[in-house]
Amino acid sequence: MSAIDRKLGQRIKGLREETGFSQDKLAELLGLLRPTISQIELGKRKVSAEELVKLSKIFNLPVEAMLDLRKEPEVVLREARKRKELKPPIRINVPQRNLEKFKEVLIYILNKVGAKPNVGETVIYKLLYFIDFDYYEKYEEQLVGATYLKNRFGPAPAEFKKIIDQMKGKEIEKVESSYFAHPQTKYLPLRKPDLSKLKASEIEVIDSVLSRLSDMNATQISEYSHNDIPWLTTEEGKVIEYETVFYRIPPYSVREYPNELS
Repeated sequence: MSAIDRKLGQRIKGLREETGFSQDKLAELLGLLRPTISQIELGKRKVSAEELVKLSKIFNLPVEAMLDLRKEPEVVLREARKRKELKPPIRINVPQRNLEKFKEVLIYILNKVGAKPNVGETVIYKLLYFIDFDYYEKYEEQLVGATYLKNRFGPAPAEFKKIIDQMKGKEIEKVESSYFAHPQTKYLPLRKPDLSKLKASEIEVIDSVLSRLSDMNATQISEYSHNDIPWLTTEEGKVIEYETVFYRIPPYSVREYPNELS
């Protein structure tokens, strides 16, 4: 199990103890066996999305608060002096195969919806995010596997601008325009995608995301992304962890999870 499962297990144990529930009582409320609660609290069993919703009701907390797994701030007394701490830059190494996949997925998106007047850079960011995270939730494998950072406008792929610089003038054309009087950066494809580099399952997920979301404008798709569990549970400016996708709830979840009773 992942570090997220362990942290969530600790979170559930802490909330259970705060409310005075025994493991037997919590198991009864969830419709599970007591050993299952023990496994969850030890981080040895994943919590399903349905169970997470039940837990949020039991502890009277919103789901995003249930998944707030950040450490409590450390309190330091009698500090001699404060030094300004500079955050180290996030280093991202993009393997060649990921780079090629990123390019083909982007070219595929642009051929499909790039000409739509609403599809500018911000919308493309969110389409890439949902393609990557939907595929990971569904297949537990990376599609592009880009690194998405949380900012106030929603998830943004950190590699995007450097890869765009490689593609400009050869594979894509960058166009500065406007959409309803707002400045907009658009990208138009200069070639067709190489479909031999995309699996049928990947194309299926890409098409599903484009069908659901490509008619949204930048504001609409940004607001929509702000209610997805991976974005909600990440600190501002931090990398959004792919593992958090398994705690999604409708309408964001794209996977049928077994209804575990024990």
